[in-house]
Amino acid sequence: MSLADSLSLTPDSRRARRLEDVNPEDFAWSIPIMRAGYAGRGLVYLVVAGVSLWSILHGGQAEGTSEAMQRLQGGWGTAVIVLIALGMLAYAVWRLVDSIWDLEAYGRGAKGLVARAGMLVTGAAHLGIGALAVTLLIGRSGGSSGRQMLDSVLQGPGGQLAVGAAGLLTIGAGGYYLVKAVKEEYRDHLRANRFTTHMNGALKAGLAAQGVVIGIIGALVCYAALHANASEAGGLGTAFDWLQGQVYGQVLVGLLCLGLLGFALFCFVNAGYRIIPKAADHGIESLGARLRAAAANAAG
Repeated sequence: MSLADSLSLTPDSRRARRLEDVNPEDFAWSIPIMRAGYAGRGLVYLVVAGVSLWSILHGGQAEGTSEAMQRLQGGWGTAVIVLIALGMLAYAVWRLVDSIWDLEAYGRGAKGLVARAGMLVTGAAHLGIGALAVTLLIGRSGGSSGRQMLDSVLQGPGGQLAVGAAGLLTIGAGGYYLVKAVKEEYRDHLRANRFTTHMNGALKAGLAAQGVVIGIIGALVCYAALHANASEAGGLGTAFDWLQGQVYGQVLVGLLCLGLLGFALFCFVNAGYRIIPKAADHGIESLGARLRAAAANAAG
């Protein structure tokens, strides 16, 4: 193929070419890992958003991941924490194998390498949530270790710049989720069926809510870097606290929790219907393809 032909290919065409000689059966082993990982991820957000909404409705405040899981200790809650730990491990493994084997056919170009590197970062972040679940199971508290590590980095040479850069990257990741929601790019990764078609609005809202949360967390990390104060940064709980302090904060936090329930749904839907390009039959129809075809028929 000539250089001109290569440049004229659309991203979908390039991906299709990468999949031409791939046998889906060679990568079928990745499907259960992906399903377990997304189910575990959905469970985390279901717990956090559900506990936070329950707390708000009873006069309390929204809670972060650590606090929400601490409420589950004992009885059936312990079983849920075990499932979260296993699910987060599965999600971390899924992101690792997805990146190494390029299961979603991003390729080795600049954009592809950035996407695959991002998989490793998100995998590591969710592995941290799994580690938090394990510390709760063995009766220890791991809530302050991350902040202590951040404080050590801030006090080191170039620490503020490094943390500030990490914050900017996190803001960028939040923006990526928002763009993905607005453009509905996630539809190309889901199987087309009646369920995914009718749940599109909730999936879009959930993904956008996740983008907002990540963006706030990134902004707080930048603020911590600017003031060399690790206590200014944090995770979901800190983002809730910051939003709580704004005008109509309680309402905003409640709406964000509803959005995160939508993101939990997004994760569960991915667990059931996500397409892994290298492990899927090449003729399978995505939700995006079906909706584009329907729009074209309506326009014609």
